[in-house]
Amino acid sequence: MTFPRFFPRPQSETGIWGWIGTVDHKRIGTLYGITSFLWFLIAGVEALLIRVQLASAENTFIGPEFYNQLFTMHGTTMVFLVIMPLSAAFFNWLIPLQIGARDVAFPRLNALSYWVFLFGSLIMNAGWLTGDAPNGGWFGYAPNSGVTFNPGLGMTYWVVGLNILGVASIAAGLNFIVTIMNMRAPGMSMFKMPVFTWMTLITSVLLVLAMPILAVAGIQLQTDRVYGTHFFNSLAGGDPVMWQHIFWLFGHPEVYILILPAMGIVSEVLPTFSRKPLFGYPFVVFAGIVIGFMGWFVWSHHMFTVGLGPAANTAFAMSTMLIAVPTGVKIFNWIGTLWRGNIQLNTAMLFSISFIAMFTIGGLSGVMHASPPTDSQQQDTYFVVAHFHYVLVGGALLGIFSGIYFWWPKFTGWFLNEKLGIANWALMMIGFNLQFGPQHWLGMDGMPRRIYTYAENMGWEGSNLAASIGGFILGFGILLFIINMIYSRMNKKIAPADPWDGRTLEWSTSSPPPVHDFDEVPQVKYRDDFWFKKHPETISEYYHNEHDLVVEEDAPVGADDAEEHGDDHGGHGGIHLPDKSYYPFILGVGIAIFGIGFLTNTYVIAAGVPIFIWGMLGWSMEPVNDPT
Repeated sequence: MTFPRFFPRPQSETGIWGWIGTVDHKRIGTLYGITSFLWFLIAGVEALLIRVQLASAENTFIGPEFYNQLFTMHGTTMVFLVIMPLSAAFFNWLIPLQIGARDVAFPRLNALSYWVFLFGSLIMNAGWLTGDAPNGGWFGYAPNSGVTFNPGLGMTYWVVGLNILGVASIAAGLNFIVTIMNMRAPGMSMFKMPVFTWMTLITSVLLVLAMPILAVAGIQLQTDRVYGTHFFNSLAGGDPVMWQHIFWLFGHPEVYILILPAMGIVSEVLPTFSRKPLFGYPFVVFAGIVIGFMGWFVWSHHMFTVGLGPAANTAFAMSTMLIAVPTGVKIFNWIGTLWRGNIQLNTAMLFSISFIAMFTIGGLSGVMHASPPTDSQQQDTYFVVAHFHYVLVGGALLGIFSGIYFWWPKFTGWFLNEKLGIANWALMMIGFNLQFGPQHWLGMDGMPRRIYTYAENMGWEGSNLAASIGGFILGFGILLFIINMIYSRMNKKIAPADPWDGRTLEWSTSSPPPVHDFDEVPQVKYRDDFWFKKHPETISEYYHNEHDLVVEEDAPVGADDAEEHGDDHGGHGGIHLPDKSYYPFILGVGIAIFGIGFLTNTYVIAAGVPIFIWGMLGWSMEPVNDPT
């Protein structure tokens, strides 16, 4: 049984319909990357407007309401629309290539996750067009986010968009878990997987477990605002502190959702340009697992000033101190990888080394917040702003830029200009440290967060001016990256399949890869198998005795085994890929109309029902491949 079509299935690889109907993981990764980079530019403009306002005391460049909207949407955009989807772009592009698969487990679900993300991000930012942008902070604290203290549609845009984005994240997380667990190449056991694949797996588990928690809080806030319930209204029996517990129970695993992919990227870049294997691979992997597990037990360090009592504060102080241990393990292993390596200092390597330094600074200031008395002094000051920017910009974003320069030749088939890349790195590093370094002592001197101006006699002008200058230098660094992309595209320096003498499977296929990824599914014998195939003389350096070799040879194969690929072809069965489909896009439109309905009226929701049902039935009855 098939569902009747209103228009034919897309066939073209080019044009807008080819992109709307695509289910190819590489093209979906490109869509994620382009969309999130555009949001990155918007978030950057928001940040620069904030820095212009704070560059001098008693400035009247922008008013308090617009300032509230700017810092709310800057934080929300950077967390949910930039760093998370930029990581998803790498997941989509690299995971099938690193594990030797043709595509992800559920290609149409992969496409749906992108379209839902796109529409959710547009709804969240629609308030800029209506003059009613969200203004309650990226954390949406109740009761300030409720209709009593925040009338209008601003925070409704925010929470509806956030709930839609959660659907996209859960769908993507489930997809990558199934892909990694079931579609690895023959011979690739779990401990032969690249570290980036491991960090993707841990991040995906965190997404699947954390986003439903945010959904609970989001649905409660949405019903409070749209239908007049009182989940967070203390006068009606609700509890505004409950929002903080639910949000931060999601929010601290979210921190590791943001940083673990960058840790995975750095763990691929450092060995490649140190010309040696990652030092302590099992410890790096287990440290990532421990971080993912312990991230669930530290959320209330965001709430030390709420009044939870000494027992709760002590418990969360201890857990916050303990989670620094696996992070320190990773840092020491990265340094051990660099130690006595044949280091090549190109742009990707410089960004990765800078990641280690900046993330260490951010981590140390985070450990300071594990102490409730110290945290009480720094709470809601610019010291906290400096801390999380050193973690998320100095950590996650620098790691992502390292990955961009590292895998760009694989994605496009041509290099980015190295001289422009190093200038891009230098400007970003100078600007970043000049912007956020002074914010540490601004916070220690008592400057509160989220104030749109300050008095002349506070002594904060010099540090704020330095921070604002640093923000513009950082912005020029991003502009130089854009110039690099344009210049390098106009003056293409063609990249071979393996430009860096890489270690993992993605470097064994062409640059850019074919639509089916691999002409033959790889057979994996060792960790870093592609490296040992190129340099078999190095095997004895890392597998010292006969027992080690037997263990490697007898390691269990991944679920993508010889039977699935066809025994008659020696594990390299015929290439089979799904056809394109419009239904992920149609289903995404239906979900978006539901969201718009919550912002307008019930009739709009009713209008979305037939589109949603059309997408669901068409999806469920559409064959993977049309008969030829």
